[in-house]
Amino acid sequence: MGLNSRWEEISGLKKRFLVLSLAAILVFLMLVLRLWYLQIISTDRYRVLSEKNRIRYIPITAPRGPIYDREGELLVDNRPAFGISVLRQEVDDKKVLIGRLSEYLDIDSEELDKRWENGVRSPRYRPFSLAQDVSRDLLEVVQENSVELPGVLTEVRPLRSYPDGELAAHLFGYLGEITQKEMQEADYADYRSGDFVGKRGLEKSLESYLRGVEGEKRVEVDVKGSEMRILKTQEPQPGNRVFLSLRRDLQLAAEEAFGDQAGSAVVLDVRTGEVLALVSRPSFNPAIFARGISGKEWISLLQNSRHPLQNKSIQGQYPPGSTFKMVTALAALKAGVATPATVVDCQGSMTLGNRAFRCWKKWGHGKTNLKKALKESCDVWFYKVSLDLGIDRIAEMARSLGMGKSLGFPLEWEKGGLIPDRAWKKNRFGVRWYNGETVIASIGQGYVLATPLQLAVMTGAVANGGKVMRPQVVSRIEDLEGNILEKMAPEVINDAALDPSDLAYVKKGIEAVVNEVGGTAYSSRLEEVRIAGKTGTAQVVKLKEDDEADEEEIKYRFRDHALFVGYAPAADPEIAVAIVVEHGGSGSQAAAPVAQKIFSSYFGLAGESGPEKPSPEEGD
Repeated sequence: MGLNSRWEEISGLKKRFLVLSLAAILVFLMLVLRLWYLQIISTDRYRVLSEKNRIRYIPITAPRGPIYDREGELLVDNRPAFGISVLRQEVDDKKVLIGRLSEYLDIDSEELDKRWENGVRSPRYRPFSLAQDVSRDLLEVVQENSVELPGVLTEVRPLRSYPDGELAAHLFGYLGEITQKEMQEADYADYRSGDFVGKRGLEKSLESYLRGVEGEKRVEVDVKGSEMRILKTQEPQPGNRVFLSLRRDLQLAAEEAFGDQAGSAVVLDVRTGEVLALVSRPSFNPAIFARGISGKEWISLLQNSRHPLQNKSIQGQYPPGSTFKMVTALAALKAGVATPATVVDCQGSMTLGNRAFRCWKKWGHGKTNLKKALKESCDVWFYKVSLDLGIDRIAEMARSLGMGKSLGFPLEWEKGGLIPDRAWKKNRFGVRWYNGETVIASIGQGYVLATPLQLAVMTGAVANGGKVMRPQVVSRIEDLEGNILEKMAPEVINDAALDPSDLAYVKKGIEAVVNEVGGTAYSSRLEEVRIAGKTGTAQVVKLKEDDEADEEEIKYRFRDHALFVGYAPAADPEIAVAIVVEHGGSGSQAAAPVAQKIFSSYFGLAGESGPEKPSPEEGD
């Protein structure tokens, strides 16, 4: 080998060595730069990631605020309940985990999968709920098999409690798990999947006051996710305390008075508009919603023909029947088309054109003046007076007394009822109003509709001299220290400007309804307290005029509604009551006795006065 060849070989080795050295230096520099980037530039980011892997942030649900009656008796509270949640960042195989949990908890895997999907929007390091209010036995099963359930947490959460079961359920409403749609709304921006929120009633309308502020527990865990120690606990702040105008004892008495009947009862303080009792029957137990209602339970409530989920006090719209005669009487006196001495000879019917409009009393009431027309509920007197009065003046009086529109009650979906007039029918149907429709409307039938709450407000206005009070049920809201956050004051919606003498004549007539022999509610009188009131029977469907079938033979859904409105004491009114018994028959037989029991409870009377059953002369 020549000298030149050897030199070339040595030169090639040097070049290769130089290249390899440069490559090694470059790799080393890259490693140094990467370490510098990780340890200097990204130190905060990776510290956070490390903390998330090492530390669990477990939310602590705040107890919802309690609800009390006007005397401070507890109506709605909380109780501890066991729950199962999951931290999905620690779950390797979701399908396997859900299968195991479904077996242990006896919950359908599809339901668990749905709850998992609802929780996907939560941050990966925050757990979300998979099961609420599980039994201690099931909780222990989950804990015993925790090794097979990575990421699964057991917790104790406050659950809404209703000590009196169904009592005032429609007023309180119920809770439900927050939906994906709700979580996208601004009002629910700080809620997480699995949270329970108010869906109906006061639980919904007062959500911002009742919810409270969530707490948090920081827990250090090992690589297997097992808890090592608690680093920090931030206690939750319970919701605010709500005090209602409701009287628990009166609410209980009103619901017991209804028994198994369907319908509604409303009791108001005529001086302030405060709601003392609000009944809607049949009812439901809101506790089943607080723990998470099953599909079977939900369908059962929805398919119940007596509509237990409907708040009939504000959503039920009924023909007011003869309770509306107070309105017609006041309108007739105001317009001067009738006086207390106006006499109509009732022979059991009145003919208008080719149609006979019948009175409830087939053989008639004979010669009847205003007082007798109210006392015995003579339809014919109102038929004839209404023809001179006209529908527009009847409607004007009804609206001035709070009927025909919503009253601003603090629950959603309050209905406004319907007070028709000529303009309404023309706009609605494009045809004119007929005298026969005025005749029917004068006794609270036809197009006329009202909610039980409106009937109570109207009756309260008659009792207090014409002031229509806004019905209110929330008395005040306090924080945990007792500071008043909100306090309600009586509010007059309208002054009907009733003539005192006109009002006195009508009051005299409705006092006779309850306290004089022959009055349609005479059997529901109280000896200790003088009640003024008016019965009503609202036709649901028109039966054939020659139909003499016994009421028991008429299908339930076709029977008349029974109504009663009244106030007491008659001389110095304190409370007004409105009762609607769905398909109850006559107001004297079904509704007035319920009112009697409510009045007895309010005034602290031992029992009822008068005969147990109405006399044959009593009707309507």
